[in-house]
This record gives sequence, structure tokens and C-alpha cells, in this order.
Amino acid sequence: MPKRTDIKTILLIGSGPIIIGQACEFDYSGTQAVKTLKEQGYRVVLINSNPATIMTDPEFADRTYIEPIKEDIIAKIIKDENVDAVLPTMGGQTALNVATSMYEKGMLDGIEFLGATPEAIHKGEDRSAFNEAMIKIGMDLPKSANAYSVEEAIEVAREIGFPVISRASFTLAGGGSGVAYNMEEFEKLAQEGISASPVNEIEIMESMLGWKEYEMEVIRDKADNCIIVCAIENFDPMGVHTGDSITVAPALTLTDKEYQRMRDASFDILREIGVDTGGSNVQFSICPNTGRMIVIEMNPRVSRSSALASKATGYPIAKVATLLAVGYTLDEITNDITGTPASFEPVIDYVVTKIPRFTFEKFPEAVNTLSTSMKSVGEVMAIGRTFKESMQKALCSLETDLCGFNEIDAETEFVQHEIRRPNADRMLYVAEGFRRGMSVEDMFDTCAIDPWFLYQLEELIQTESTITDKILFDAEFMRNVKVDGFSDKRIAQLIKKNSNQDVSEMEVYEKRKSLGVSLEFNEVDTCAAEFEALTPYLYSTTNITKLPNLTTRVSDKKKVLILGGGPNRIGQGIEFDYCCVHAAFALREMGIESIMYNCNPETVSTDYDTSDVLYFEPIDFEHVREVIENEQPDGIIVHFGGQTPLKLADALTKIGANISGTTSAVIDLAEDREQFSDFVNKHGLKQPANGLARKKEEAGPIAEKLGFPVLVRPSFVLGG
Repeated sequence: MPKRTDIKTILLIGSGPIIIGQACEFDYSGTQAVKTLKEQGYRVVLINSNPATIMTDPEFADRTYIEPIKEDIIAKIIKDENVDAVLPTMGGQTALNVATSMYEKGMLDGIEFLGATPEAIHKGEDRSAFNEAMIKIGMDLPKSANAYSVEEAIEVAREIGFPVISRASFTLAGGGSGVAYNMEEFEKLAQEGISASPVNEIEIMESMLGWKEYEMEVIRDKADNCIIVCAIENFDPMGVHTGDSITVAPALTLTDKEYQRMRDASFDILREIGVDTGGSNVQFSICPNTGRMIVIEMNPRVSRSSALASKATGYPIAKVATLLAVGYTLDEITNDITGTPASFEPVIDYVVTKIPRFTFEKFPEAVNTLSTSMKSVGEVMAIGRTFKESMQKALCSLETDLCGFNEIDAETEFVQHEIRRPNADRMLYVAEGFRRGMSVEDMFDTCAIDPWFLYQLEELIQTESTITDKILFDAEFMRNVKVDGFSDKRIAQLIKKNSNQDVSEMEVYEKRKSLGVSLEFNEVDTCAAEFEALTPYLYSTTNITKLPNLTTRVSDKKKVLILGGGPNRIGQGIEFDYCCVHAAFALREMGIESIMYNCNPETVSTDYDTSDVLYFEPIDFEHVREVIENEQPDGIIVHFGGQTPLKLADALTKIGANISGTTSAVIDLAEDREQFSDFVNKHGLKQPANGLARKKEEAGPIAEKLGFPVLVRPSFVLGG
């Protein structure tokens, strides 16, 4: 069917400020939606209150309102702009809730919903309505009941028995949700959930702690064409919010029969809920002992998992969902990456790992046990040919000084405790447990992580113990270790540990190159190389067998590499992605080829059409260097990505990289407290009395001399 011509002006509702559970993934989806609607000839009006977003740039929407996302303001915009339809499915829970509330109050009479109807939103988001819909189509659900007061909730909890899971309706990132093991915990949790829910409703359900959790990213059109864009598996068992869990794609531990059951169920759920013009996210859980499969929930909108699935497969979910919303069917839409119809289900020949980024160090008093209410502030994504490679690359991407499964210095009893307790570093404690002799069986009994993943980590730790200085002279061994994703820096650490020989990362790199072991670059193409990829979207890997030397990618234009900001965290967020995106746009206008480099799947910068070439890689010296060698860029921009790429400027300069704009010497001058203080003195400027300490013992006397209170400021840090 052709696009709709009965609507002219569409209002897109944004997601507002960055909060836990709602970050720059909605800037990605909103920006794609605005661009797509304008390309189709619609007049686009946007409301959003976040000035750091790409979507709020004046050149995107026809009319942009930087205003609070409130009902009265939206109503006035609809009247003033003669809006025909609203698109609320690209702005997260904020947009869905305000649009639904306005509809129920009769404030949207005559205004059409695009992407999902009010009825579909209600059936997907309201716990009671969703359960009724699932029962109607024969889906298995956990034993549960809804409550609207603490008193009702207590009665339900007594009937189900502890532990129980409490989930609030119409909330974001599991807000007001959690697990309770006794009545005291439950009463507090129930009160929080009822207060958090805009309809004062919570669902109390039987515990599924230890079950396996999966997500299916699904798209359906009005002709009932349905596809699975991506099947995502949680590394952590049930009990951890999927936004806080390590996840992998494709799902690796499902049998084919289980996958087909889940696929069919996903399609049945979208049909029953009524989502017929866009994408949705459906979550399932499977009991590892019995194979019982239950439906947990669905989101009738684009979500953080949609952004992850889109970047993991290369399938432009937000663009396709927008086109479906205005009348097209999947077979009428072209996948820009391959030129094939969007009705082709993506197939990937690599493994993607997402690891969430936490900032508990900023809040030392906060409870850092992970549960069903989300706590992470960002995430990284890595791509490898194997799970081992993908996982180790993701660890290198986190910006937490990891170069792989670094050792943990702690008592064995504490290590075992942290393996049992869901926490931000549990995967590191699992690895440490294997170093200390725990078996896969013992580990599974302790943490309930699927044995397949545990065997993979156990094998990595076994490989660790074999890495000695001999690897520097053994090409086959070096290649096998790199296939498993070991970084040069980690190899150097393990040589020191196992051979008591000091070797630098640079020396490992030079020996590796002399042995003919280099990283190769593969394409993300949505189709496992069945069709030619039209957009260069690349990741590095080490092939198990040596391939012929490939020539550097040739371009008749000048090339500039832009280093992104990595994962969102407090002090480094969407504003740096904004800068990187505009750098790519500016380079394109000047006729210069832009090469984007980042590891954050939520961002506009990692969208397939933002730059001419995209590398999805850890922002560390080893991987950046390999890309520089592959691309031979004429310049490298490091100062738009925040502290993350700034830290690499000096090392890149030393290998002859051409830093565009602010040089490494100037960066050091601004970031190093001692150098900056000397600079201020040299130019006769005033500054507060200060002193410099490099050891704890030096700091005390300096503070005594200056007099309390004093301000302590480290060099080269992010967000203070």
C-alpha cells in the first residue's frame, strides 16, 4: 500500500531528560523518525525538553518545541500547528504515558495515533489487560494477581508465597518493581510500586528467580507480515532487569524447537495486542529444568532493546517502524544496508555482547545489588566472531580500566558471595571463582547462569594459565589467543603473571605483528553476507586461519576519523554524541569522508547513515590503532568525545597519528593540574593557593599548609 495522504502534519513526542532507563536511545529513534517522515513529505512537529539531543536541532523537524512534555502544552501545540496525527512510540514511556492520558481525557479527539493505537498501548502496558489477552490466546503466565492498595497486595503475596516479584504498571525501567523475600520487604516494595504507577496498579507474581530470560524484537505491518529482527538472551538469570543484565545476540542456548515456539508466540502476541504498524519488544522466560516457557511482558513501542537490536543486526528498526506507521508494508520498504526488502528477516554470523555501565562509585551509599528495577546509566556493545571474543571486547569497552577478565583481589568467601549476589561485576567474580578451582556445576548452583556461558568462561580462564612468554614466538598460539578476544594489554599482564617477565602492551603488539597476526575487519550486513552491504559498518576480529593480506580501504576523498565518547555515564553523556554527530555532518558538507568510531549502541553517532563509515569497537589504544592502520585517515578528531578519546591523544601522537584540532600537548596542558598551574603562573594570572600530590603521604601536609576546607581535584578525570 502507498503512504497515507490523509494526514499532513505529524507531532512526534520526545522522551524528555536523560534518566535511568530512558537515555539517548530515544534520540536515536526520534531522529530517525523525523528524518524519515520529512523524506516522505510530511510536516513534522516535535516536542522535547532535552536540549542536548540531535532531534531538537532546528534543521530536523519543521517546527521544534523545547518545552516540558505536559498535556496542556501538547494540546496547545496540536491546536496551533493543526496536527493531524501523533507518533508517541519513539519517545519511550514518557511519550506513551502522556499520549495515553490525553486520549483518555478526550484531549486527542480527531487526532490519530500512529505506531500503536490507544487500545494496543493499554493492552500492552496495563498488567491486568495484558494478562487477560495472554490467557485468551493460550499463553502460559506466572501465577499472579493485581493490587491497587497495600492491603490488597499483602493478601495476594500471602496466597502466592515468598519470594514474589512485584511489578508496577505503566512505569519506565522497572520503576517501583522488585523482588521481596519476606513481608517486611514486600510492604515497602508494594507501597513504592503503587506510588510509582500512574494508575496505582501493581502485579504480584510468583518468583521465577534462576529461570532463563529472552527478548524478541518483533516488527509487524498492517498486512500481518511479521519478522523477528533479533533474539536476545540474558547472561544473567531472571531477577535482574534486562537493562542491567549482560545480554547476547543471537540467543545462544535455545534449542531450535524452543526458538520456533518463542517466535510463533511473539507473532501471536502482537496480533492479539493489536500492534500492526511498527516494532515491539516481547520478553519470555524458560525454566531450565522443565522447559516451561512463560510470557513476562511486552513493550508496544521502540525501546532500549530496539536500539541494541538495530545496531546488533544493522536493521534500521526506527526507520522501518516509522514507514509502517504511515501506511507502508514491509515488502514495500527497502533495507538501506543491503538494498533488499525489509521483509527479509535479519541473520547474523557473529556474536554481539552488551554490558551495562554502572556508576555506583558516585553513590557509595547506594544499594548495588541488581534487581528488577533498573540501575545502570549506560551500556556498551561489542561484536566478535565468538562469544569469548565478543565478551572480552565488551569488557575493554566499559571505561573501567578493564582489559579483559582482570583478577580480583579478595578472600575466596567474598568471591563466592559476589558470585551469588547479582552485581555489576559478577562476571569478573565468576572468572575469579574458576581461577580458584570452582567447577561449572558448583558455579551453576551458586549463580544459576546457564552452564553454556559458564563453560565458555571456564575455558577462557584455562587459556589464561597457559599464556607465557612463549606466546611471543608462537604464531599459532598467538592467533588462537587473539581469536578468543584477549587484548594485547591483557596478554602482557598474563606474561608477567605466568612468566614473571615485564612485557609492555607495545611489545606484545610488535611481536604479534611480526608473527603475522593482525585484526581483520568484517561487515555488519543483516544477512550473513548473502547480499552485498551498501553501507560500511565494520567490526574487528581475528580469524582462526590466516587470511590473505587485504589492502587498505581506498577512497578518493580525504578521510577523518572521529572518536566517540563510549558508554553513557555520569559526567559523559549524550552531549558528546551530539558533538560527534555534528562533526560527521560538517565533514560531509566539506566533501571529507567521515569515519565514526564508537561502542555505544544507544547513540545517533552509531546509526548506519550518520557517517560514511562506522566502526563499532572498544575505544582503547589497541583497537583504535588497528583502525588507523586500516584506514590511514588524514586526521583524527579526539576532542568531541569527552574524556574517553582525550586520554588516547598522547599515545596516538607518539605513533604518528595526525590529531586534528586540539593537539595532545594542549590537551595535557589543560588536563594536567601541575602543567595548568604552571601555565597560569607563567602568564601572571591569579589562581587559588594550591599544591600537588602524587602520593597519599604527600597530600596531608599540603592540606595542612593550605588550611581547611580544601578542594581535592585529580588530573585527567571525568565529571569531577
